[in-house]
Amino acid sequence: MPVDYIPRTRELYSPLPAYRWVDNRGEPVPWTPLEKPLSECRVGLASSGGIYCQGQNPFHFKDDTSIRVVPADTPGERLLVSHFGYPTGEAEKDANCVFPLDRLRELADEGTIAEVAPRAVTFMGGIYSHRRVREELIPALLEQIRTQDIDLFYLVPA
Repeated sequence: MPVDYIPRTRELYSPLPAYRWVDNRGEPVPWTPLEKPLSECRVGLASSGGIYCQGQNPFHFKDDTSIRVVPADTPGERLLVSHFGYPTGEAEKDANCVFPLDRLRELADEGTIAEVAPRAVTFMGGIYSHRRVREELIPALLEQIRTQDIDLFYLVPA
């Protein structure tokens, strides 16, 4: 069932001042054309679905800007979910609905993409502070992307 995000966000953050949505409409789109065939690309994965591996710490309830690094060969049954902002029942049954690591491995196996980057990255969306996203979360994500020689980056919002 779809989540109506604006009312849900207002409900979750009701004790705080009204949430100010980021308006990027006047900003240039950082689009980079793909320079080689998809079948030759290493693809990285990130998700805001709050996925983590057995043995890692779960995400905190709100405003957690930390990331979890998931080795690309992690079996699906070792993936867990910790997120306050959406109903996690389906993700608990199959993390691929918000973290399609198995689907990317299948694309690599069939030759649609060259390979999956060795490490995927997850975080918990629903972070109230735009500043903390810019100053804490985004630099951590970029560090992981830059260290893996990724041609294409797949960001899956939860």
